[in-house]
Amino acid sequence: MPTARRLPRTRRRATLRRALGLLGDFRFEQTDPARFYGRLARDTAELLESLHRDAGRGPLRSQRILDVGGGPGYFAAEFERRGARYVSVEPDVGEMAAAGIEVAASVRGSGLDLPFRTGAFDLVYSSNVAEHVPEPWRMGEEMLRVTAPGGLMVLSYTVWLGPFGGHETGLWEHYVGGEYARDRYTRRHGHPPKNVFGSSLFDVSCAAGLRWAHSLELSRRAQVLGAFPRYHPGWAWWLTRVPLLREFAVSNLVVVAQRV
Repeated sequence: MPTARRLPRTRRRATLRRALGLLGDFRFEQTDPARFYGRLARDTAELLESLHRDAGRGPLRSQRILDVGGGPGYFAAEFERRGARYVSVEPDVGEMAAAGIEVAASVRGSGLDLPFRTGAFDLVYSSNVAEHVPEPWRMGEEMLRVTAPGGLMVLSYTVWLGPFGGHETGLWEHYVGGEYARDRYTRRHGHPPKNVFGSSLFDVSCAAGLRWAHSLELSRRAQVLGAFPRYHPGWAWWLTRVPLLREFAVSNLVVVAQRV
């Protein structure tokens, strides 16, 4: 499976400086979400613009974009700034309103059963959502379904055995076990974590994502343009090709597929 050959523009933007900047912001996810998600939104829009151009589809202007799990709306402004026609779908009303940001085209619905017709969007993406649903590849299939022929489906998710697999429950606790990390956090803070293992956080591996991507090509439903670590410099993309090592070293896997 290609990891970089078809994505030269995207690989060039994957610099060490970018990686360190994003890494430094992770500590603000809970305490200063505007800072964390604001920077992540800009990076996501730039990433998708690069992928879109690498696929030979030009800029995002006038493109119909669906954000699966768009959350509180930090991403909308970034895509609107690029002239894209942005729609988000989010199952949690509280999450949609959390930041007090109004998103005109925001739909309440599940990523496992997207409330849109087949082929409705030019680009469908999901950022750090698949690890929060019990059937991540069903969500991926739904994302592909609503992608127009020739359009892009981009699925990005946190790998369980990576350093951020446990999310706010810690950097090492989830290696002992998801239940242990959840319970230890609850004891220390007096309340459960936002991401509760077994109900809103699941063990999703890098290998499983690569297998699913391969199945898309085998079934000739899509051409996989690349699978790479989202937050790593381009020279470290080779990590996705090494079994076992990738589970610990690829903190976030991106699968990019172009629907046939």
